[in-house]
Amino acid sequence: MKLPVSSSSKFDFQQLSEDFKRLSNNDPGTWPFVPKVTVLVGVFVAITALGGYFLWLDQFELLSQAETKEAKLKEEFLEKKRQAVNLDLYRQQLEEIDKSFGALLKQLPNRNEVESLLVEVNQAGLGRGLQFELFKPAAEVVKDFYAELPINVKINGAYHDLGAFAADVAKLPRIVTLNNININMPGGKDGGAQNSGRLVMDMQVKTFRYLDEEEIAKRRQEEKDKAKGGKKK
Repeated sequence: MKLPVSSSSKFDFQQLSEDFKRLSNNDPGTWPFVPKVTVLVGVFVAITALGGYFLWLDQFELLSQAETKEAKLKEEFLEKKRQAVNLDLYRQQLEEIDKSFGALLKQLPNRNEVESLLVEVNQAGLGRGLQFELFKPAAEVVKDFYAELPINVKINGAYHDLGAFAADVAKLPRIVTLNNININMPGGKDGGAQNSGRLVMDMQVKTFRYLDEEEIAKRRQEEKDKAKGGKKK
């Protein structure tokens, strides 16, 4: 059974359209109810949108920056918390590093011990029956906290004695390295035969010494002066 629909319950779009066409800009008070409400809602939305754009936009930006800063502070807090939890472990590792560094530093001679170390290298060769043709210290090469002491060395002797000399140098209590090693027969093949298998080993022996506090301070001052001179240019 179909119920009758009251004509008054239908929304008259045509009448609404006519109401909007007959609106008078000079007398808004006489406007019908629906156009009034529509215009008021439109004005409210426009004011809200403009207010949000001109007044609240900066606040939204500040809020976004504050949220970013908050996230960063949380990360820093968690990192510091992890460090605090592992503080004892870090201290233990630092002590182990200091001990290892101290042990290595003790293997570097100071300025007064270099001469005795050179004597030890020389004695290591003579003890194996080797003959020194050249033993000439070169200029020091200064690094951050230590200096390299290169020595140009040329010795001759039997093959096994040369190897034993290299092993003896490695066993010295101070750090000594053999670099740029070149082994030849003296005077070529004929000379090698005449010398009963003796060989000539040409190399650069390097030892190292640590800089004392005065030398380190002087080096740092030189670097500062050099940096200032570069800025002035």
